[in-house]
Amino acid sequence: MSRRLLIRIVPIVIAGLVVFFQFFSAEKVTNEAGRTARYALSTEQEKTLGLQSYQQVLSEAQTVTSGPEFELVRGVARRLAAATGETKDKFDWQVSVVRSPQINAFCLPGGKIVVYTGIIPVAKTETGLAVVMGHEMAHATLRHGSERLLRQKATQTLMTGAQFSMGDMSYEQQRAVMAALGAGAQYGLLLPFSRDHESEADAVGLRYMARAGYDPRESVEFWKRMGEATARSGGKPPEFMSTHPSDTTRIENLKRLLPAALEEYRRVQ
Repeated sequence: MSRRLLIRIVPIVIAGLVVFFQFFSAEKVTNEAGRTARYALSTEQEKTLGLQSYQQVLSEAQTVTSGPEFELVRGVARRLAAATGETKDKFDWQVSVVRSPQINAFCLPGGKIVVYTGIIPVAKTETGLAVVMGHEMAHATLRHGSERLLRQKATQTLMTGAQFSMGDMSYEQQRAVMAALGAGAQYGLLLPFSRDHESEADAVGLRYMARAGYDPRESVEFWKRMGEATARSGGKPPEFMSTHPSDTTRIENLKRLLPAALEEYRRVQ
């Protein structure tokens, strides 16, 4: 085998072996969506990082600690947390309301929830708020952040191997090839993976709100309103360039999930 061929192959083979080890040594779990997932971090590591991020966000924000908005959010969080099944005992659920026009909410690893007041008018009702909070809490219970981290580490390892395999190329050639590989990884691997997580969080979040006694049919109406609010603020990039499904895709997926969610909902009525 020629030296040039070895330069090309060996770094990629080594990178592939590292990724193989990273993947098969990672924690393996069948998540609530029924999918086998692997994680870069332990649950304790996730909780530690989630708490640090939560404290950082609150240190820089104007929090709401009383009043109708606070009571509304806290009540929804309490009901949804109780509906997460066995997961509820593994999470230290905490919720904070932040005074901000941002139309946003999120749940950090370990169960730290932040809701911006700007999303409450879009939610309109307690049930509407349960749609978005259930979705965000599902991201945490499904441990999507840790799963994405594992995928990102593997992608970076392979990119590094590819870069070393081009050691005999000029800087301009290396830059062109790495840019093409980076775009391929971003649009062909990482973004679709993120969109799948969004759809999975929609499915499990719908289940949580139904178990908590919230009518899951409101999910379709909420995401229609979110689509309108997003359009007014400048719109979204095309779906293939986004971390999230398009509003049309999301709504169609939710409609397909509604029959099963309605069965859960009727059982608790």
